[in-house]
Amino acid sequence: MQFEELDLNYDILDALDDMHFVDCTPIQEQAIPPLLEGRDLIGIAQTGTGKTAAYLLPVLSLLRDGSFPQDAINCIIMAPTRELAQQIDQALQGFSYYLDGISSVSVYGGNDGIRYEQEKRALSMGADIVIATPGRLISHLSLGNVDFSKVSFFILDEADRMLDMGFSDDIMQIVKQLPQKRQTIMFSATMPDNIVALAKSILTDPVEVKIALNKPAEGISQSAYVCYEAQKLPIIEHIFKQRSPEKVIIFVGKKIHTKDVAITLKRKGYNAEAMHSDLLQQQRDDVMYRFKSGQINILVATDIVARGIDIDDIQLVINFDVPHDEEDYVHRIGRTARAGKDGRAITLISEKDQPLFKNIERFLEKAVDKEPVPSELGEAPAYTGHSRDVRPHKGPRKSKRGRGRSGGNKRNGEKRTESTSSALPNSKTEAKGTKDEPAGNSHKKRNRQRRRNHNRADGDKNPEAK
Repeated sequence: MQFEELDLNYDILDALDDMHFVDCTPIQEQAIPPLLEGRDLIGIAQTGTGKTAAYLLPVLSLLRDGSFPQDAINCIIMAPTRELAQQIDQALQGFSYYLDGISSVSVYGGNDGIRYEQEKRALSMGADIVIATPGRLISHLSLGNVDFSKVSFFILDEADRMLDMGFSDDIMQIVKQLPQKRQTIMFSATMPDNIVALAKSILTDPVEVKIALNKPAEGISQSAYVCYEAQKLPIIEHIFKQRSPEKVIIFVGKKIHTKDVAITLKRKGYNAEAMHSDLLQQQRDDVMYRFKSGQINILVATDIVARGIDIDDIQLVINFDVPHDEEDYVHRIGRTARAGKDGRAITLISEKDQPLFKNIERFLEKAVDKEPVPSELGEAPAYTGHSRDVRPHKGPRKSKRGRGRSGGNKRNGEKRTESTSSALPNSKTEAKGTKDEPAGNSHKKRNRQRRRNHNRADGDKNPEAK
């Protein structure tokens, strides 16, 4: 279906024509008609499927054609991260190029006092569309800077990520300030129980649109190294010796480890920087600018970047830690091979992450090529798809202090390397807000961990969100 076949405002169609947007994506084709009819909608779709246009185009068209209040906030769009809020704002500027009477403001944290005052002034004057992260909007709300009484459209983008980051209470606090009569639109990459519960509480008779998770682009050459934790950074050095890094993203599971990996690479002479939520917004913008412009060759980042940047010439993506979900894997490696170009994606698989990567291969419906670990780095584990390198046991087992390969030497070696920046412990993805797995093997530690897992509330906040 083409955009011209939809009942969109002519000024919007003119903007789409200027942008050379002709054909709808599946999510746009299925979502735009019911949204133009005023229906609530929940869309299950990944980043890169065109969901931003799927809700912006009909909302802009309705605002243009309808008689909505002047000098009032008519639409709120919630996003989990500053980067996504900025992307939505950029898309909005393009789609609304010919809509002179519609104003907008983006509201997110990490800015200086001048920016905050600009946000406050725009909110008090009643910008038609507000694009915001939950924490920043709550800040303005608590200070009385904003009036939601006339909002007609409430949109949640990447709702699953917002709940994973601990924004559930903030979202419900905002919802309480909205009028009951409104059009509510929610997009999520997944549909866990907490998203189902949220949808039931804020949506009214919604249309459900579901787009299957896309496979990675054909132009991505995928491979992996099965290795021990201590071998990961030496393998990255080996990769860079084969081909000098030009524009590379290394995805690490936790923000604290991004710093360690970046520092280690810098010490070895590589032009690398870390990207994580502890940086001020100005610092993050500066890092992204230098990376885009080629002043930085290697960006070491958490999953916040997987859905937060749009750069067409990424040469290589390296998964330092295996992501815990298939969609996170697709998002990560989808940073390369964009705009019809080719790219590479390499994953480093430690022993305990083998089951995670096996699940990814099942989703891909193929086995990813396993590259041999360089011989000078020593023996590597076999790929079994299980959490340990299971081999036939021969002879008596060595003690933990022994030097036998099947005994405690491997475990002791892992413990020793966990404290160094050259061999980082693997972790669960920050976006899920879970804690590291226990390092010990005693029954007591496992039982304590089971009790903690059982008692942990589903709404634990992700430390990355702070």
